[in-house]
Amino acid sequence: MTAIRLIVGLGNPGPEHELDRHNAGFWFVDEVARAHGGAWKREARFHGDAARAKVGGEDLWLLKPGTYMNRSGQAVSALARFYRITPAEILVAHDELDLPPGALRLKRGGGSGGHNGLKDISAAMGGPDYGRLRIGIGHPRDLYPGREVVDFVLQRPSRAEQQAIDERMPAALHVVPLLVSGQWERAGQQLHTVPKAASDTPARAVKAPGAGTSAPGTGTGAPGTGTGAPGTGTGAPATASKTAAAGGRTATPAAAPTALAAGLQALAASLKAPAAAPGSAEGTPTPSATPTHPATPGTRPTDR
Repeated sequence: MTAIRLIVGLGNPGPEHELDRHNAGFWFVDEVARAHGGAWKREARFHGDAARAKVGGEDLWLLKPGTYMNRSGQAVSALARFYRITPAEILVAHDELDLPPGALRLKRGGGSGGHNGLKDISAAMGGPDYGRLRIGIGHPRDLYPGREVVDFVLQRPSRAEQQAIDERMPAALHVVPLLVSGQWERAGQQLHTVPKAASDTPARAVKAPGAGTSAPGTGTGAPGTGTGAPGTGTGAPATASKTAAAGGRTATPAAAPTALAAGLQALAASLKAPAAAPGSAEGTPTPSATPTHPATPGTRPTDR
């Protein structure tokens, strides 16, 4: 593919138009000049401002016509004839109504889409066979129903629209070296591939029914999942295994502390052992006194 030697940015001259949507092409070539060391100079013979930049060791001409939009072809044809640049070596950056703000598209040839700057360039260059960088600004029928196109393009974008355009300018700058080296297809593939933003919706933790204060997956089970209600002191022992809150895995409950188990076993043995009542003539064994607060075998300590 033919290498690009001239990038034209379309817009209207003067500070009163500097921030208009119609000047999106000017914004782009200003960024190219800044990135590649181009210095703008008023060139009366080219009817506008011109700059020469170096991209990948190659000369690249930049042009901002000073003739107002409807006569852009006068400036483009003057510089192209002087440096013997063919239409195939020209890229025209312009605002595009049919793309949302910030959208970028490369195109070769085709119609003007009602854009007066493109119409005049095609007439001056003898045809539409030049490249275009279409910079989306949106259409008033979608953004501001009832507003006239001519008023819309000569007004400043909203803050959100301007941000959308500014955020995509680096992507357009990134493909300039490819265009200068003639890699049109590769430049188009890179420019037209917009990375998808990662979802900013946090993952929601699923809480198992009946889960208490225990963290999911700790292996001890949530309180209240056994057959007896916790804290009653009379419930049946908890089941030997419980389903942990996360993943439905089966987890083994933690073993009771050794000292506590030993104490309970000793107490149970003492209750079972018969003892003789002191002073009994017949030697009849007298049952030992019942403890005031007997420990119910199998009662689980309260979970904390």
